[in-house]
Amino acid sequence: MAHASTPGTLGTLGTLIPVSFPAMTRSRVAALVLAVLVVSSAQAQTTQYRARLSVVPIDVAMQSTIAGSGSATAILKGNTLTINGTFSGLKTAATVARVHRSPRTGMRGVPIGDLTATAETGGAISGSIELTKEQIDDLAAGRLYIQLHSQKAPDGNLWGWLLVPEGKK
Repeated sequence: MAHASTPGTLGTLGTLIPVSFPAMTRSRVAALVLAVLVVSSAQAQTTQYRARLSVVPIDVAMQSTIAGSGSATAILKGNTLTINGTFSGLKTAATVARVHRSPRTGMRGVPIGDLTATAETGGAISGSIELTKEQIDDLAAGRLYIQLHSQKAPDGNLWGWLLVPEGKK
């Protein structure tokens, strides 16, 4: 025969008697569960960016060495930016691809990460880089871009700004 027991303890037959939490404790538990779900959701969120690769600003002397076009997509998940794209129509083989940070959209900036590019006049660009909080803010503000260099255009052949596609903001 089972005897009465205090809440949260086992009765003599090993049955658990439910514990009654005060209302304040229940709200704290609910708030904690909600906070964990929000943080998990935020960490799992991804943002997609696109870039249209076109020739860098050129002068008359550069016209014979710079040509081509391409496109790329970038996915930001957490602080990892993963880029995949294609290019074609270069006059000489690609040599280097990088992500750059500029003080303003449309201005040249400094490289912040290396990508891989097919060493031909057309091919693929890919890679992942870890961004700092400041670089993530720069990405959201349109200050990061991809730049592709080629043999006869070592200062850059194609570039494209990583922007959120229209209608996705």
